[in-house]
Amino acid sequence: MKNILLVEDDPFLIDIYTTKLSNSGFSIDVASDGKIGLEKLEEKNYDLVILDIVLPHLNGWEVLEALNQNEKIKDLRIFVLSNLGQKEEVEKGLSMGAIKYFIKAHYTPSEVVNEIKKVLG
Repeated sequence: MKNILLVEDDPFLIDIYTTKLSNSGFSIDVASDGKIGLEKLEEKNYDLVILDIVLPHLNGWEVLEALNQNEKIKDLRIFVLSNLGQKEEVEKGLSMGAIKYFIKAHYTPSEVVNEIKKVLG
């Protein structure tokens, strides 16, 4: 079973994504802020991180930067799932190591889960 970490602070989205991912056969953990997300990444191996950018304590940019500096997890697959949709923000996310950048308003949870299935097999 593939392990996914969802770093998201919106309880509604947490509920939707944990349900959809669990129903698709993934093991899902949740971190409600960037600091907790980094702590969980130190404790357990994940196959994929779904990362929001606007988060309490540490934002998604800070999480990406910390991941890039950590040799153990710098090759981790990361999907950014954010409301920030400016071209510069998308490019920044991809240049900082995200393999996909989803703007929340443009993708349904089902579409995001389908992309996860493609990447994780």
